Amino acid sequence: MKTKFTFLLLFLSSLVAFAQPQSNLSWTIETSKVKDGIFEMRFNAEIAEGLHSYPITSDMSAPEIEYELLEGCELEGGLQDESKVSQHKGMDIVEGELKLIQKFRLTEKTARVKGFTIVVCCNEDACFPPEYYDFEQEIKGKPAAVVSEPDDDSEKASLWSLILQAILWGFAMLLTPCVFPMIPMTVSFFIKGSSNPAKGRFNAFMYGFFIVLLYTVPICLVIFITWLFGGDSVTADIFNWLATHWFPNILFFLVFMVFAASFFGAFEITMPSSLVNKADSKSDKGGLAGIFFMALTLVLVSFSCTGPIVGTVLIQSTQGEFWAPMVTMLAFSLAFALPFTIFALFPSLLTKLKSGSWLNSVKVVLGFVELALGFKFLSVADQTYHWGLLDREVYLSIWIVIFTLLGMYLLGKLRFAHDDKLEKLSVTRLGLAIVVLSFVVYMIPGLFGAPLKALSGYLPPITTQDFVLSANTISVSSTSSADESSDMIQLPYGLKAYNNLDDAQNAAQAAGKPIFVDVTGHGCVNCREMETRVWSDPRVLKMLSEDFILVALYVDDKTKLKEEDWVTSPNGDVYKDLGRANSYIARERFSVNSQPNYILLDSSGAQLAPARGYNLDIEEFISFLSLAL
Repeated sequence: MKTKFTFLLLFLSSLVAFAQPQSNLSWTIETSKVKDGIFEMRFNAEIAEGLHSYPITSDMSAPEIEYELLEGCELEGGLQDESKVSQHKGMDIVEGELKLIQKFRLTEKTARVKGFTIVVCCNEDACFPPEYYDFEQEIKGKPAAVVSEPDDDSEKASLWSLILQAILWGFAMLLTPCVFPMIPMTVSFFIKGSSNPAKGRFNAFMYGFFIVLLYTVPICLVIFITWLFGGDSVTADIFNWLATHWFPNILFFLVFMVFAASFFGAFEITMPSSLVNKADSKSDKGGLAGIFFMALTLVLVSFSCTGPIVGTVLIQSTQGEFWAPMVTMLAFSLAFALPFTIFALFPSLLTKLKSGSWLNSVKVVLGFVELALGFKFLSVADQTYHWGLLDREVYLSIWIVIFTLLGMYLLGKLRFAHDDKLEKLSVTRLGLAIVVLSFVVYMIPGLFGAPLKALSGYLPPITTQDFVLSANTISVSSTSSADESSDMIQLPYGLKAYNNLDDAQNAAQAAGKPIFVDVTGHGCVNCREMETRVWSDPRVLKMLSEDFILVALYVDDKTKLKEEDWVTSPNGDVYKDLGRANSYIARERFSVNSQPNYILLDSSGAQLAPARGYNLDIEEFISFLSLAL
């Protein structure tokens, strides 16, 4: 009887043990400092003998960590796995100990992290239900510096470059026949039409102020309205369409050709006389209203000279953040309006201004510049739609001819309809001719594959060139284990990249390498400059070719996607072409809205470092790449 009772007790105990099994994992959590502001938590779990788990890259039941509270810190990169992986029946498994690592960036001096782990353990026959382990840790240390500072610096540098170009164009417009004669005329009007000099100076200040408003306010209103009704994404899409779609680019190309012909004297482009006369008549009114219409008259009269340049400034600035066009147009209009204020303050300067045939020469020179710039718009459409019309050597040939003719014009070998006969060559014209013809000589080696770093942003990529002397180019043979049979993109210097993140991630997991994401565009000037000036460095090229899986996300590529590859946003927007899909992915996943931007991911797709934008510092770029290695 005693034996039976003992057996029954053991049997019931086994049922209880089966109903409430002991944990198969024994956890320890360690927190340590990596560097100032960066800490890591190591999740170590001893796995019971005879059982196994899986690594985080497994397609089976991979371990997970869920965070219920991140107070005073944020995740730095993705979850890492340092567990020893072995093979069992063709699958990756972890036996003995599971080792997971997660880094955190402190935003305050004290941080709290609370959450739980989810791990599935299995034996030879079956898997047990997931086990949950709750944890809570406190971290103290010095908060990290703002991670976006390097990118902010690079974006500021790019914006300052745009501002400088806008200012130079603004000053250049003052030398055109449409504008130059109006400087002494309008300023003299303000000086004479005022009861005292102080009143005249105030009126001149207001005149310049209204010129700035007339150029800047319209573009600000357009951007504000699109942002108000559509948000950042709609505004970005509008500027992306304006900068990359074939219709606006072909339209701008044709407009530039027409304006260039006008500058050469083929015909005169003016605003409708009724509109100009109406604005001019209202300028006779006194007070600020009259000054405003005087400024409006100037803007309308000078349109034939300033119109194409304003278009150039705006299109260039749409490559960046949505507020860049407003800033660059403000810079342009300030430079354009500044002389009116200066001459009003110092009227004696007016006596030094002499008009003459040189004004027409300035207009013709601008015509050649307009002609060259116009082909940039055609090149953008050609690149984004893959027409193959303007390969690099064709584009260079056109520019070489244009600037050769400009040099001949400056030397007096060419004359246009409104030019006076050049009796003698001035030192100024000779100096300009030397500069222009030297520029032509500089471009000629580009026909044979020379990189032409100074022009890298304006030329089609070197991958479009048919004839390249191997002695003049840098190339690499990729040693990555990427599947060469896949649909891959040819990048400069022999580099190859995937055109979508999924393929790149699969290749990265197979090769055990991090991913280098290139957010770029066919019409992106700064992207080409980065490739020519930074990627061409042998150390950078070696790292990109050997240590990374590359993926290029062209945000302006118009290739239509197959229906199964369409990207749908949470609000139901469907992106059916490659460029818009890539733009959405870059914006939503990586929080970048401009090109170029570079992102480092581990093989599981977790971001390893803040995105890096346009920055020509090679050493910093190497340090950036090293973060993933």
